[in-house]
Amino acid sequence: MTTTSTVDGRSARAQRTRDSVVDAVLDLAAAGNARPTAREIADGAGISVRSVYVHFDDLDDLFRAAADRHFQDMASLLTPVDASLGLRERIEASADQRIEIHERSGGIRRAAEQWAPHSPALAEVLRRGRALARQDVERLFGPALGDRRDHDAMLSAVTVLLGAEAWDSLRAQGLSVRAAREVVVQSVERLVTPLAAGS
Repeated sequence: MTTTSTVDGRSARAQRTRDSVVDAVLDLAAAGNARPTAREIADGAGISVRSVYVHFDDLDDLFRAAADRHFQDMASLLTPVDASLGLRERIEASADQRIEIHERSGGIRRAAEQWAPHSPALAEVLRRGRALARQDVERLFGPALGDRRDHDAMLSAVTVLLGAEAWDSLRAQGLSVRAAREVVVQSVERLVTPLAAGS
């Protein structure tokens, strides 16, 4: 075996180990373990705690890698809704997209929120995600709100209604996905439609 083959083999094994550690973090978070310990992560990956820190500088580095992987996994759900659709269609399409994201990644998001105060990397990921969500609401519904004095306040309200916290609250009340979706769609429509003359 050549030296190059040996190095390539070690690099591949190292990458597999890194991947298994990230998988363990995401699996634990999805299962409801919002603050997994290094021991729990190591056990989930089938390696020693020491090996976790061989492949990642610290837990912040690990959680950032997990966040990056999560965004890659969710990329197919992040295709922008067509802003040229009719208003009702925009509302429904945006709600459906956000709901699927909330349902599929709720455990991971809640884990990230709990770790964020101790992880600058995760705090930045969450901050960026919220900023992008607000920008998307502006893109889809800003024109319908026109130049009203309460334009920004209304966009904030729509952002909240489409957001994860509102969705968690509705589901915690025992509403089904279908029933909670209807609340979101009707609420956004009532905020935006009366202000959208001619839209």
